[in-house]
Amino acid sequence: MKTSWRSASLVASAAAVLALTTACGQDSPPAASQNVGATAAPGDYGSIGTGNGVGGTAGGQQASPSPSSPSNPAGKLSVATAEEVGKVVTDSLGLTLYRFDQDSEQPPKSNCDGDCAKTWPPVPADDAEAGEGIDKSLLGSVTRADGTKQLTVGGWPAYRYAKDVNAGDVKGQGVGGKWYALAPDGKKAQGGGAAGGGEAGGEEAGAQPGLSTRNDPKLGEIVVDKNGMTVYRFKKDEAWPKPVSNCTGECLEKWPLVEPVDYADTKGIQEKGYMIFDRTDGKGKQQTINCSPIYTFAGDKAPGDTNGQGVGGTWYAVRPDGKLVGASEK
Repeated sequence: MKTSWRSASLVASAAAVLALTTACGQDSPPAASQNVGATAAPGDYGSIGTGNGVGGTAGGQQASPSPSSPSNPAGKLSVATAEEVGKVVTDSLGLTLYRFDQDSEQPPKSNCDGDCAKTWPPVPADDAEAGEGIDKSLLGSVTRADGTKQLTVGGWPAYRYAKDVNAGDVKGQGVGGKWYALAPDGKKAQGGGAAGGGEAGGEEAGAQPGLSTRNDPKLGEIVVDKNGMTVYRFKKDEAWPKPVSNCTGECLEKWPLVEPVDYADTKGIQEKGYMIFDRTDGKGKQQTINCSPIYTFAGDKAPGDTNGQGVGGTWYAVRPDGKLVGASEK
């Protein structure tokens, strides 16, 4: 049964969001605004430590690339059952295949390139074939930016994880709240994982809103996403007179953008200034709170982590009204 925060009319919500698209320009900017025109320097991105929380980040933390190298063929795919994750698709070596929330299935498109693809090597499509438990009709391919063909399952581009070095490893499950093992039907594998697992946005008991709040023992009430991962703002972004993100390229690999979330799928979030905007770097649309672009941090390994707080003196957790936690707006 759908929970109460989902019962609001999507039509009404859409109308409300449309009405808010001009709200940012109508508000007055902060009395002392920062230099929002400057793009982020590498030091502003923050560093991500070792462990399973390294989502599509720069290389250097990954394990030996041999087992999951993009040059390794996929071979005959099969289905394995992983503890706490459930049924997952594996390649001919028994390595788990993953999908990325920032990709798309209709049409299939990969948004993991460069250093991201070193940590999450794309699975070649050329020799992939359906083994037992795999529906051949769900297998396909997508042409990547470098011209190579990547395997898709149910429309979703498939990847291996550089830290999975043995058959049966599922160390990539839930990393950064964006990466999940592929189920045989192309959906996210059910079960636990670094970010709490489960099919995002599901209607099962205990499902979490797309955006909500939690009380952190050190930071107080902060915004979290559908996986319980802490949401952040970048001080070098712009909210007035319209949202502008100055986190691009490598920055976005460490600070994944929060994709649009219908306001009917939120709980405890301020409605004023709640809107989406079109990024200018080709990365699609991004959600804002009080007109400020919001992100998660690839260095947060599990729900409740706040490793991004204060990074570079420019990244801070977000209050339900969109204000920064522990920092001024200057």
